[in-house]
Amino acid sequence: MSDKAKLHWKTRLHDIIYEADTRAGKLFDVILLFVIIASIILVMLESVDSFDARYHGFLNVSEWVITILFTLEYIARIITVKRPLKYIFSFYGIIDLLSTIPKYISLIFGGIHALAALRALRLLRVFRILKLVRYVGASHTLIRALRSSRVKISVFLFTVIIISIILGTIMYLVEGDEAGFTSIPTSVYWCIVTLTTVGYGDISPVTPLGQFIASIVMILGYGIIAVPTGIISAEYASQRRRNKPNYDNIQLNSRSCSNCLTENHRDKAEFCYNCGEKLHP
Repeated sequence: MSDKAKLHWKTRLHDIIYEADTRAGKLFDVILLFVIIASIILVMLESVDSFDARYHGFLNVSEWVITILFTLEYIARIITVKRPLKYIFSFYGIIDLLSTIPKYISLIFGGIHALAALRALRLLRVFRILKLVRYVGASHTLIRALRSSRVKISVFLFTVIIISIILGTIMYLVEGDEAGFTSIPTSVYWCIVTLTTVGYGDISPVTPLGQFIASIVMILGYGIIAVPTGIISAEYASQRRRNKPNYDNIQLNSRSCSNCLTENHRDKAEFCYNCGEKLHP
């Protein structure tokens, strides 16, 4: 096979696998989604003992067929990009690998094939198929907001941990073993559960002073819940003002750069806006 012919089939395969603007690409992605859904259903059914006992052979064969298909797809994704490691260590690359290997690992460690349910994460590719660009853009804005808020959130969580240790220690001294506060770690666990308004009820104060402190912790919990939400919301609004893309007026497509795998290029773009690589027509 000549170099030109080799390049042609790789380019053609890349367009089918990574892009959803062509008829073949749309068909591939739709079939892939149905296979993923079928695989998830099979894993769920296999966890039902009565169903598995009756149809174990069918479920096992079907799961192996899907696993082999995913393996071939994973290999095809690697060989059709110029920088394979870029895909392998990307978010979707890691998800694709985790979706493929559970059945193989189950040959050594029984029962781990249930992790194939991670294939549900591959359904995120529906954003590309339906071209929900504005939602993809919004998700990118949210991710940037979370990254920008990480220092403030870390300080907040550190403060909550300190409060939990202090109040947990106080409750240990006030309540003691009879009420279930058998140790400081157990008391801190109770404080975290109460502070987050989860309230399992497995441990509860019985003394008036302990109940008073618990009431303060509960009220404090409602105030604490609002803090991280406010931090992220403020940062999200800031990100929106800073980078305000108008996705209604920009016509984007699902073309994927074969070099850096960047998507969402303008319809008439000839080069990747991220790395400058020439895009496939």
